[in-house]
Amino acid sequence: MMRGSNLFAATFFALALSGCQFLPGSDGGSRVGPVRPTPPTIDRGGAVMPTLADQQCLAKLSAAGASYSPLPNRVDGPGCTQINSVSLTGLQGDAGRFGIANLGPVTCETANTFAGWVRFGVDRAARQYLGSPLARVETMGSYACRNVAGSSRRSAHARAEAIDIAAFVLEDGRRVSVLDDWNNGTGAEREFLRVVSRSACKRFGTVLGPEYNAAHANHLHLEIGGGSFCR
Repeated sequence: MMRGSNLFAATFFALALSGCQFLPGSDGGSRVGPVRPTPPTIDRGGAVMPTLADQQCLAKLSAAGASYSPLPNRVDGPGCTQINSVSLTGLQGDAGRFGIANLGPVTCETANTFAGWVRFGVDRAARQYLGSPLARVETMGSYACRNVAGSSRRSAHARAEAIDIAAFVLEDGRRVSVLDDWNNGTGAEREFLRVVSRSACKRFGTVLGPEYNAAHANHLHLEIGGGSFCR
């Protein structure tokens, strides 16, 4: 066991060093040069070993108080992967915990982004606009090995990098859904849904909802990434 642990630690130490290249700066000091991608480390059984960034992401998720279980890396087909993904079952809020319904595997980065949005965007908006804390987020799933509808391009769902949000259940028992309340809810409910959608746009690369097209009339599509598309 000790020999395996020492080898594991040495591997991560080597990964950490490989990501930093110091170049002399004009002021006589040092500056960080470009970081080159590190090839994945494969163990003797052919499995991809977690990188230092993977471990840091999981540590951040733990520090946020999330309840989760790491999942094994998987490749289910061309463009369909679950890499450094987790099964996320609960989130920590300012004063309580939130449940999550129907959520499948998500990448650790997606889970961290989602956790921040639910705590600081959704729960606080629920208390401000609806007068009750959040109890549960109902989703329509996450990972699915499929293309973007009507195209030959893989969806972010195929990489476990997207979540579809259907509704929010409050501690007082109310259920506010995208389908029923985006246009037909009370004034407070309609405002709440638009506030949480706008707050998602500040964290996720792509956010699509009922105002985008009819296919999103019943959910908010949240997708991580480097872009900025909010409809």
